Amino acid sequence: MGKTILLLGHGMQGKCTLWDLMRGDLVDHVIVADRELDLDGLYARYPRDRVEGAVLDATDTRGLSGLMRQADLVIELLPGRFAYPVARLAVDNGVHLVNSMYLANAGEQDEQRIEERKREVRRLDADAKAQGLTVLTEFGLDPGVDLVLSMLAIRELDSVSEFYSYGAGIPEPAAADNALKYKFTWSVEGVLRSYLRPAWTIEDGQVREISAADVFAPEHMHLMDLPEIGGVVECFPNGNAVKYAEMFGIRDAVRRMGRYTCRWPGHGAFWYGMAQSGFLSEEPVKVGGGDIAPLDFAMALMGSQPQFWYKHDERDIAIVRVDARGYRAGQRTRVVYQLVDRRDLTTGFTAMTRTVGFPVSAGAQMILRGDIDKRGVVTPVEVPADILLKELTTRGLVIEHRVMPWKG
Repeated sequence: MGKTILLLGHGMQGKCTLWDLMRGDLVDHVIVADRELDLDGLYARYPRDRVEGAVLDATDTRGLSGLMRQADLVIELLPGRFAYPVARLAVDNGVHLVNSMYLANAGEQDEQRIEERKREVRRLDADAKAQGLTVLTEFGLDPGVDLVLSMLAIRELDSVSEFYSYGAGIPEPAAADNALKYKFTWSVEGVLRSYLRPAWTIEDGQVREISAADVFAPEHMHLMDLPEIGGVVECFPNGNAVKYAEMFGIRDAVRRMGRYTCRWPGHGAFWYGMAQSGFLSEEPVKVGGGDIAPLDFAMALMGSQPQFWYKHDERDIAIVRVDARGYRAGQRTRVVYQLVDRRDLTTGFTAMTRTVGFPVSAGAQMILRGDIDKRGVVTPVEVPADILLKELTTRGLVIEHRVMPWKG
């Protein structure tokens, strides 16, 4: 018997996820819900006996619960602030869930709120296990595919001395034609919020904390040459490498580790000045007769300009690269996994849309088929990597794998 999926969010990633779900025969019915939904366009593209549209705000928990109870699984592709509350609601309504974001606010700096959310996630995990439910979280590109490739690389080494992972969503060189050499392929809010959060790296075995306002500082950035995309990118620290060192089981051995986001050169210098000047602050300031947060202003200003969005014939590039260095059979060895994808101009789906939408869809179908049978809150490192990579390959996401000597 076919399954029913509730898809929350019909933006760029949501459209790609729906398209992918409709290509197979595992899912009979998809309920698509968003606060702004083009129902005529939806029904013009998909048969009404398989796709149903619902105009609904994600803050309407009563309406959301009613839709959840009609589904076997929820795919949540809403702004990051909804990740935990929607996951909580899904478990309360007895339904599996997949999302592409963190359950915790990655930019939160208040220790009390951080600890409170950790307790909430532990309760969510226990409740999901008690009901036999899977909450598959962080299952996009970065986080998501990068974590799966990270574990594959680490398992090829007997010990890991250095580990670096990179993620990027950038325009092709020909499309990088504005002052920032950047265009949006996901929510403006999501991008700018990711630009003002602290980072942690490991250097000489010691934890190094980088403040949110300093992640773009020159001393924290480095360059990487990627001929396969047409040039050199700059890399700035992103997130908590210590957390992932512990997740991967390499914290005691690894001497150097970092997670990085890549952009074309010059991007970081702009945002370093913006962060230092307060443009990414959420603290309101008086403007005329009202109060406005500088971050809200920056989001509105950039999101409203066509120069920061892709034209129909422009392509973006999505990259995930993991680079593990250590020892195997007594030899210095380096293992690299890399995914590079470009926009499909036939479907119109951007590379970032494909590399988030396809893994989310694949993860949902793996749960429904029983390929993922772990219950509770599940991370990408806990899914069967061989099955996932096969799923991604059938969708045209090609992963390169190289093993080479490491000079140290």
